Amino acid sequence: MENAPVPSRRTVLATSTAIGGALLAGGATAVPAQAVPAQTAAAQERTGGPTAVRSSDDSWRTVLADADLRWQKMPKTWYEGPYLGNGYLGSGIYAEPGRNAVRFNVQHSEVQDHRPEFGSLFGLARLPIGYFTLEPVGTITALDWRLGLRDAELTGTLTTDKGTLTLRALVHNSLSVMAVEITPSEGEKDFRWVFHPAVAISPRAASKPLPAGYAANPPAVVEEHDGVSAAVQSLLSGGQHVTAWRERTRGTTRTLYVTVAHSFPKTTARDRAVKLVRGAASVSYDLHTMTHRAWWHRYYRKSFLSVPDARLQRFYWIQLYKIASAARADAPVMATSGPWLEPTPWPGTWWNLNAQLEYWMIHGSNHLELDALTRSISEYRQTLVETTDPRYRADSAGITRTTDMTLNAGGPLDGSTFPLGIPGQATPVPEVGCLTWALHNVWLSYRHTMDESILRDTVFPLLRRTVNYYLHFLQPGADGRLHLPLTYSPEYGTTPDCNFDLMLLNWGCRTLLESAETLGIKDPLTARWQEVLARLTPYPTGPDGLMIGAGTPLAISHRHFSHLLAVYPLYEMTGRTADEIALIERSLSHWVGFTGALQGYTYTGASSISSLLGKGEDALNYLGELMTKYIQPNTMYKESGPVIETPLAAAQSLHDMLCQSWGGTVRVFPAVPAAWAELTLHDFRTQGAFLLSAVREKGATRWVSLTSEAGAPCVVRHGIAGAVDVRDRHGKRLRYEDLGDATVRIPLRKGESALITAAGDRPDLTIRPVEPNAPAAAWGLPA
Repeated sequence: MENAPVPSRRTVLATSTAIGGALLAGGATAVPAQAVPAQTAAAQERTGGPTAVRSSDDSWRTVLADADLRWQKMPKTWYEGPYLGNGYLGSGIYAEPGRNAVRFNVQHSEVQDHRPEFGSLFGLARLPIGYFTLEPVGTITALDWRLGLRDAELTGTLTTDKGTLTLRALVHNSLSVMAVEITPSEGEKDFRWVFHPAVAISPRAASKPLPAGYAANPPAVVEEHDGVSAAVQSLLSGGQHVTAWRERTRGTTRTLYVTVAHSFPKTTARDRAVKLVRGAASVSYDLHTMTHRAWWHRYYRKSFLSVPDARLQRFYWIQLYKIASAARADAPVMATSGPWLEPTPWPGTWWNLNAQLEYWMIHGSNHLELDALTRSISEYRQTLVETTDPRYRADSAGITRTTDMTLNAGGPLDGSTFPLGIPGQATPVPEVGCLTWALHNVWLSYRHTMDESILRDTVFPLLRRTVNYYLHFLQPGADGRLHLPLTYSPEYGTTPDCNFDLMLLNWGCRTLLESAETLGIKDPLTARWQEVLARLTPYPTGPDGLMIGAGTPLAISHRHFSHLLAVYPLYEMTGRTADEIALIERSLSHWVGFTGALQGYTYTGASSISSLLGKGEDALNYLGELMTKYIQPNTMYKESGPVIETPLAAAQSLHDMLCQSWGGTVRVFPAVPAAWAELTLHDFRTQGAFLLSAVREKGATRWVSLTSEAGAPCVVRHGIAGAVDVRDRHGKRLRYEDLGDATVRIPLRKGESALITAAGDRPDLTIRPVEPNAPAAAWGLPA
């Protein structure tokens, strides 16, 4: 422990500037500057005349304070405790098992092994780092904690039979430093912190046999560097990860500063970590909160959502906190447990569903600054090419079910086998649609921003390669249709004409044709894509709806909705005819009708499909079942281990109830249950790059406002009964075309706004939270 004088403000600011420079020079431990949203709260306030939407910070303060998680009982597991993070460094906090202490986990999304010969789940697995224990003098008797979402900070007290420990804790947004400030009472002034390095072995080792020749990395070595402690974890493959920490005393308060750095193949992590924590510890906790809180306050102000279901509204805002704690555009794509690694069979990134679901909510919530998926697929595209057999690398690409942060699946060092399966062959499993599905997420980022660089540089070239891979194996049948040989429907099995792949191939060809037209590309494969759309065999169906594939009905309970992708999220089948509606309903009912294997994301998928059909009551009921059966006290989720995709996907399911924008039409409140008479949306991002604000009052849509960021065609199903007025931000009437069914087409140019109201109505355009229909308990472990 060190006693440190309180520096002057001038010294503090100079130190903060120096720390920032050192961080940016240091690399991996710093959250990149471009991860900070450029849009300030002031920029969000749209100025103008009587039709300008107005908001104040009070609305965000109200909903965020209401959503804070609270603990009056000691959390005992990852599924119960608070969690802090910044996309890189993460900490889950709960009781140390069997001891009178509190565990503060220390994990980092970049820390992994580098032995590809043992595959992605052992040789390239994320590695556990360790944890600190907060060890009081007395026996813990009570606690009162609050995870404040708005400030992304844990505060409260820990009470013992000797006194109290008042704490504040955060993982700094940009410094990648965890700071925990403790102010003890006299009886607890001798509390202590102890670091416990973890064994650097794949977490999968706890549940699966080790591959032949695989061994744990050597134990970490704790060193002292002029007041800074460092646990240096050397790796058998070369490189290291290092946890560095320092405790400083200011008055009666003691603050622990912790950071983690990873380097491979160099051994530079120690110097970076020690330098970073030394600089961070020279600055008070209070000063660190200033920049940290400023980022989080701007982050939340980018959108607003309020529903009258108090429990669900709180859950939603917690997911916004969670995803910003787990994701950044320049951080690794989220692994199954985010930055909060725990013992798990799944210590990597999963691409047959998990990664896609994790990132859906960033679009509507207007948080593209978190889009690591688009950045990673673009950055590591050569790895995606090399994942395929050499015979197909000239024009194809793919991704396997599991990878590390560089999208590498591992394999023998001699390169004798290649991880992506080959259609028609049983081994390795020909699960070949994962990259095409991931590219749908990237396409959504394009559609929600209309940034053609995403389309030109990433979607088109890589989608062309994934579709090409299918084209190598597509063959005409006796019926004159084009057919696929055996491929794998995720978690079900292999089948010819697998719906998972047929649906992705259909979407891929259609998107390539549309993209080529948008980009002005005359591609020599255009005729082939058109032929596929014209001749591809219809999706296999049976008496119970959509099948897994030709000759393979859905005959056992199945948690994945892979065989339903054309319905959701691809929106290739949307119920355009009565027969298609019946097919979707029959398929959904059959899928969720089996019990035994259903899991949480079964219910998020069922909810979103119900929203597509306009069935708000069903959509809400499915989310209700999810909350009751699967969501844990801190809104985390488990399936044989910690996973985070399902709660994040549930936030998207809520989006789908309130706004849908597929097929060139923005649909406002398309699947609202009757009990939700009051609703508020603000700056909800839609396809076409529109920012939508809308309010529902007394069971009817009161007004809808859209601002165009790209000048894309604007078609809005507003849902307002009868004649409407459409005016610009100054109150001037705008031309529009009435398309029927409460839908209008408005010729909006880039930067222009439109307000839609009932004719003659002049509503209050102030954004406010709605009143809950009933009280609900806070998330966490309240008394």
